[in-house]
Amino acid sequence: MNPPIDVALIGGGIMSATLGALLKQLEPDWRIEVYERLGELGQESSNPWNNAGTGHAALCELNYTPEKPDGSIDITSAVKVNEQFQISRQFWSFLVSEGVLPEPQSFINPTPHMSFVWGEKNVEYLRKRYEALKDHPLFAGMEYSEDARVIRSWAPVMIPGRKKSQPIAATRTTAGTDVDFGALTRELFAYLKANGVGINKNHAVRNIKKMKDGTWRLSVNNEVGLTPSTIQARFVFVGAGGGALSLLQKSGIKEIRGFGGFPVSGQFLRTDNPDVVARHLAKVYGKAAVGSPPMSVPHLDTRVVDGKASLMFGPYAGFSPKFLKKGSIFDLPFSVRPHNLWPMLAVARDNFDLVKYLIAQLTASKRKKFEALQEFFPEADPKDWYFITAGQRVQVIKRHPEKGGVLQFGTEVVAAEDGSIAGLLGASPGASTAVPIMLDVLQRCFPERMSRWEPALVRMIPSRGKHLSDDRALASRTVNSTADALALV
Repeated sequence: MNPPIDVALIGGGIMSATLGALLKQLEPDWRIEVYERLGELGQESSNPWNNAGTGHAALCELNYTPEKPDGSIDITSAVKVNEQFQISRQFWSFLVSEGVLPEPQSFINPTPHMSFVWGEKNVEYLRKRYEALKDHPLFAGMEYSEDARVIRSWAPVMIPGRKKSQPIAATRTTAGTDVDFGALTRELFAYLKANGVGINKNHAVRNIKKMKDGTWRLSVNNEVGLTPSTIQARFVFVGAGGGALSLLQKSGIKEIRGFGGFPVSGQFLRTDNPDVVARHLAKVYGKAAVGSPPMSVPHLDTRVVDGKASLMFGPYAGFSPKFLKKGSIFDLPFSVRPHNLWPMLAVARDNFDLVKYLIAQLTASKRKKFEALQEFFPEADPKDWYFITAGQRVQVIKRHPEKGGVLQFGTEVVAAEDGSIAGLLGASPGASTAVPIMLDVLQRCFPERMSRWEPALVRMIPSRGKHLSDDRALASRTVNSTADALALV
């Protein structure tokens, strides 16, 4: 067998691409190999039409600012997500300045972020949310209005056809962005390939086993020639989206015990009609229906993919037992183990509202689904829109000491105690926070190297070690400098 490689990255998405780029900057001589089971990179959750979270910064996503029992607004999650996105922006800015990434317009474009609600109770909520955020350093410049004329100037399609008596409110932040994570993924991998990283497409990792010497043996199958091979690696990262759970289970690490997954599929309505697209430039988020998961918050998005703008509305939730869009119908049943059966049953017991929501979505007619779009865009014409199938989302189920199990709407890094293997479970906010998530992987898996890496990390991420939310001047300077570097002004 050949000598062990330094790093094996399983999965050709934004997470593996980000970790690979970080490691290549920190340890340029390490031998890194990427294994992607599909014939192209970034085709599952990193694909722009599969990924609903294009630039999550909590500027408009209302699920990050819940109303507490006393009526006040909790902005903790919003601040955390925005801080994380600023870290990602700093890293991308560094890569652009170093010539690693090409023109930033190829993957990121300025797009206002808006929240929009109707009904007196929701208007009151949005007003309180605005008051809670408007003076925060990371939400500077947020605007609020209940005036239909002002809102129409921000988003022209959302007012015509709406009842004048309907209470409405909106916030807008012009500093928002649209990110094509598929393009960013491909550009990062192009950089890695040009610098000696092996990119193995059509290669599926079927098994992972710990060796006596502490390395990992990967059983890999070439999906084209159906030829098996064996790879040994000192460190393994499982960034395989919904496929990560199965591979981490096969690794046998104790840290994966108690984890399960709940897959949710979905659809979006999309239009490419240039006359319609030209009338709306914003990402507009509303409030989620009662009992629906946070990832189902309805939104009308401007999307820029391969330089061409489209509009997308949704999501409409569905169910499939697959953990990947191009996965197997046996993914869910084969993921059940004795150690995660009780947490999964406990989640089913405690989330009946979610089950009702999914059933309602599955049985909704196309006409009913289109009416949801018309709540945002009253004069939308069905002839301009068509349905697309979104990517799979596998929400984390984890053991809970009191409840038995909980459904977690977020991401979770699972790492072995010795740091030799790590993987990522979960979905939102996902890609937008890829850089801080991968920095967490580095901290947990290479603690002995962090002090030596620190100067390079600070060069890549100037705010490292500081909280932008605590320093208005630093926040303003960081946001403005990355906006300049990424051509967002």
